[in-house]
Amino acid sequence: MVADKRYSSKAAVSAKKKPAKKTPAKRKPVKRRGGILGFFSAVIRWILNLIWKIVSRVTLVIVLLLACAVGYFYTTLPPLDALLDGRARGSVTLLDRNGDVFAWRGDQFGGVVNASNVSPHLKNAVIATEDKRFYRHFGVSPRGIASAVRINLSEGRGPLSGHGGSTITQQVAKLLCLGEPYDPSSGQTEREYEADCRRSSLSRKAKEALYSMAMEVKYSKDDILSIYLNRAYMGGGAFGAEAAAQRFFGKPATALRPAEGAMLAGLLTAPTTLSPTNNLDRSQSRAATVVRLMEEQGYLTQAEAEDAIAHPAELSEAAEAEAGGYFADWVMSSGPEFFTRNTTEDVIIKTTLDQRIQKAAEAGLSWVFENKVREGSKAQAAVVVMSADGAVRAMVGGRKTKVAGAFNRATQAMRQTGSSFKPFIYAAALDLGYSPNDLIEDAPYCLNIPGSGQWCPKNYTKEFKGEVSLTTALKDSLNIPAVKVSESVGRDVVSQVATQFGIQSDLAVGPALALGVSESTLLEMTGAYAGILNGGSSVKPYGLIDLKLLGDSEPLMGTGGGIGERVIQEDAALQLVYMMEKVVSEGTGGRAQFGGRELAGKTGTTQANRDAWFIGFSAEYVAGVWMGYDDNTPLTGVSGGGLPTEIWKEVMERVHEGLPVRPLPMIIPAPAVTEVPVPAPQPQNPLSLIDQVLRDIFGGGSSSGGQDGDR
Repeated sequence: MVADKRYSSKAAVSAKKKPAKKTPAKRKPVKRRGGILGFFSAVIRWILNLIWKIVSRVTLVIVLLLACAVGYFYTTLPPLDALLDGRARGSVTLLDRNGDVFAWRGDQFGGVVNASNVSPHLKNAVIATEDKRFYRHFGVSPRGIASAVRINLSEGRGPLSGHGGSTITQQVAKLLCLGEPYDPSSGQTEREYEADCRRSSLSRKAKEALYSMAMEVKYSKDDILSIYLNRAYMGGGAFGAEAAAQRFFGKPATALRPAEGAMLAGLLTAPTTLSPTNNLDRSQSRAATVVRLMEEQGYLTQAEAEDAIAHPAELSEAAEAEAGGYFADWVMSSGPEFFTRNTTEDVIIKTTLDQRIQKAAEAGLSWVFENKVREGSKAQAAVVVMSADGAVRAMVGGRKTKVAGAFNRATQAMRQTGSSFKPFIYAAALDLGYSPNDLIEDAPYCLNIPGSGQWCPKNYTKEFKGEVSLTTALKDSLNIPAVKVSESVGRDVVSQVATQFGIQSDLAVGPALALGVSESTLLEMTGAYAGILNGGSSVKPYGLIDLKLLGDSEPLMGTGGGIGERVIQEDAALQLVYMMEKVVSEGTGGRAQFGGRELAGKTGTTQANRDAWFIGFSAEYVAGVWMGYDDNTPLTGVSGGGLPTEIWKEVMERVHEGLPVRPLPMIIPAPAVTEVPVPAPQPQNPLSLIDQVLRDIFGGGSSSGGQDGDR
């Protein structure tokens, strides 16, 4: 029984330890649809599977090709610093005598700015206007491109014509010309090269997209925005935000207000058309649109936006005045070409310009034309104001003063000088020992001219005054005494004195030299009169004080003008000042008087009133005025003692505001009187008109100005 129990127990344990084996469950067979539906289902599944395999592999190949292309462009991208200044030329900044900027030339680059430190209002305005998803895309915005294509098609243009849908990154890619620098040896001009960079073909767009994505990999978003802010052209010759901020507002790009930042951002679409120096109202209107975009995108509160629209950006004083346009052109043309017109460096030129005097010259000229000249007149005028050492303080080359690159009548117009030449005759005589009180006969007088016959000058009034002093002859602008004195001292001596005083043009060789038949520029004539004021030394008019490269402390060159060698003795010059003072106080220049000051000068009118001059000086400044038509049309009722003298007076009165009254440096001559010896007059023999014309052509006769004095 024990055994039975033992065995039965083991059996029970064994039964517990060995569970019964489970048979594997049979897989339920997949039921396939039979018949025609099953066949088509299988075909569709096979096609979809094939399409998936093809698409996935093609996509993979495309992705790999794009990655290779982006990688290639990535390897060609230079360091960030190399991309911040993309100008082909340098700039020239012109400073006035006080060191203030008054004009710019060339491609202005104010310096590097970074998106991280530029005014946030400018940064936000650019993003709001140009690419509001800038920080969210990878260089290309499919949504922006699709929207641009839709707009172009709806407006009847091609899909790539008009709106481009370009991101800021793509615009930077265009500015960099997709990494293709300008090659002068290619035969393309710079203009053609830039046009090629802006092409909108499909292949160009594709390359632009790849280049943009490479930039997104290479640079940060702020780096790309920095390139844009430094390279974009913003009108007025300004490349980059810093140059534009200084050019238009006279402040750094870090300090721009919302209205100013909006104006600069608004220029990016059409920098020349919208430039505030071309059309401030249009620029302000565009800026208001930018301000509204900034408000819509949360960059400005409603109050800030309303304030920016109510107080739009205004031009700086220098930008608004554009002072010294003619003066700046003259300085640029007088300096070395490789540092001015063709500079590849940034150049700073300090000049002699006085902006207060420049404004006075412009205002005086404008006042006379507005109040004394008939409406619609095409007559022109020019003004030059300088110090006695030849430092030019103001220059107006025509009635339109806000210009650059225009014809400058003060420096480029060669015109006959008329009686304004006569002081050089008396300068030569005084230097030889003549006295202002010496007497000369104002009576009929003729000279035999070899090859031409007799020549008989006449006075403006066709009358004769008999015996007069040299001072009276000059103050009344008598022609016959002027010719007699010239013949007495010698034409060659007169020519030498005029040339040494600065009249560089060819002078007439006949006796009509005394009556101003030779041509000169207003700048030359004014400089020659400055030599009389300074005591008889020659003067070379100059506008450039020094020239240096941006960042350098030492100038590369200094002035090329100033006082030169002595021409006549100082006593002779001071006596001539006395004689010329009588022209203003008692003679033909009476309209020049103002403020109880001692003033000296000389009027000049050429034949048929084609040119009218007044050049004169106070103790402080010399000023010259020319008036006439560009095509030599005679002036109607205008002589040197008329409108030119009135312009001179209006200019100089403004110039001398606030200046103390100083006497002229002059010597009042002793009362001793001597008769001037002159060649004996020849019998009169009036000449035919043909003979007169021939003498005019060959320089032997009266020519323009030969018979005219001044009133």
